[in-house]
Amino acid sequence: GHGGGTAERQGPPAPERVLFPPTFSVSEIKNKQRRHFMFLRWKQQQRKEKLAAKKKLRKEREALGDKAPPKAIPKTIENQRVYDETTVDPDDEEVAFDEATDEFAPYFNRQTVPKILITTSDRPRGRTVRFCEQLATVIPNSHVYYRRGLALKRIIPQCIARDFTDLIVINEDRKIPNGLVLSHLPDGPTAHFRMSSVRLRKEIKRKGKEPTEHVPEVILNNFTTRLGHSVGRMFASLFPHDPQFIGRQVATFHNQRDYIFFRFHRYIFKSEKKVGIQELGPRFTLKLRSLQKGTFDSKFGEYEWIHKRREMDTSRRKFHL
Repeated sequence: GHGGGTAERQGPPAPERVLFPPTFSVSEIKNKQRRHFMFLRWKQQQRKEKLAAKKKLRKEREALGDKAPPKAIPKTIENQRVYDETTVDPDDEEVAFDEATDEFAPYFNRQTVPKILITTSDRPRGRTVRFCEQLATVIPNSHVYYRRGLALKRIIPQCIARDFTDLIVINEDRKIPNGLVLSHLPDGPTAHFRMSSVRLRKEIKRKGKEPTEHVPEVILNNFTTRLGHSVGRMFASLFPHDPQFIGRQVATFHNQRDYIFFRFHRYIFKSEKKVGIQELGPRFTLKLRSLQKGTFDSKFGEYEWIHKRREMDTSRRKFHL
């Protein structure tokens, strides 16, 4: 009827100040500037609350003095890692046997001396060329060869004939180095890595002077599984066995969440407690895509491991190296 509308309109008077509903999200604000402003205000508020909570906690700890509970270790993806059954126990006999008989054993038994050929994809461009030159100053006894239309299949027998122990191929895409193939000669294995975050020497802040000819030390961090172990051994065997500590140069392969970060530093002991380090460069990051038995063979290669993202990366805390 006619009177129906008026009854519905009468309700409690609207409050003066509009309160955000409890489920309100800043992203619902349509105006971009307003949204940005409100977001910043919200962030500020969060920061204030966090600081206040920290302060309160610190005061409580101080009041308790020695009775304060030990500080909690923060949770990280790394320390919450899903257990991998192939994690290597240093005393494992099976692993010891594998290492005594694998393709790198002659290197670790000092029967072979590393000799490395660094080459590129066909007709490399400037940045890749410079990267190869700098890599050759990091790895002793390495030789750079720029490819002009020669297939890798043809290069490998020549390498073996000339006593090269390893072949490194730097691939590029749109003039940027984006891949690294590492093949151990004469029998493999061959690892394919995706390469990213390449920084050449001149792009590193506060870099040291050019590296010297000394044999660097090699540090391998965090290669814990069987696969990680194999990859670590591959990197180790690129460098001569006896580091020259007078050179004080150190090459680090640091594995974190299956990304392998490479850094090259020089260090100096300023006193018994203080060590000064200078980054020499280059630096880059690798991610293993596959490990294949034997030398480079894209057609008939037998793969020991291939990274299949959809099947393998079921959890953000699952790592393979």
